[in-house]
Amino acid sequence: MIEFRLDPRSGVPTYLQLVHQVKQALRLGMLQTGDQLPTVKEVVAALAINPNTVLKAYRELDLEGLVEGRRGQGTFVAARDAAAPPDRSALTAGLVRWIRQAQNAGCDQDDIAALFAAATHQTFGRRAA
Repeated sequence: MIEFRLDPRSGVPTYLQLVHQVKQALRLGMLQTGDQLPTVKEVVAALAINPNTVLKAYRELDLEGLVEGRRGQGTFVAARDAAAPPDRSALTAGLVRWIRQAQNAGCDQDDIAALFAAATHQTFGRRAA
């Protein structure tokens, strides 16, 4: 089951942080069809946020067809036609090496995130999320 984290410094609305985390977990294969998301009550207790915030995030994911609510049971990852995510272990290993190089060059986590965002922007021509 996914465990949500919030970054109050990000400037991203709380509900969107939840949406982005579910999408990332789906992209990385950490969530599969049929997996249950934490209940609204569990998320509220863990993050000390308003239940409407969680409901808004889950509603957005539902509208995008990524999850489905089952009355009395919870919210589950919906079946998708997309193929299974490709094995990205080699890419992950390469990124880990790059991050270690950046750390050895004196970069901290915020520096590394800024470098990655700039490179992503340069490659895709839009702001990295």
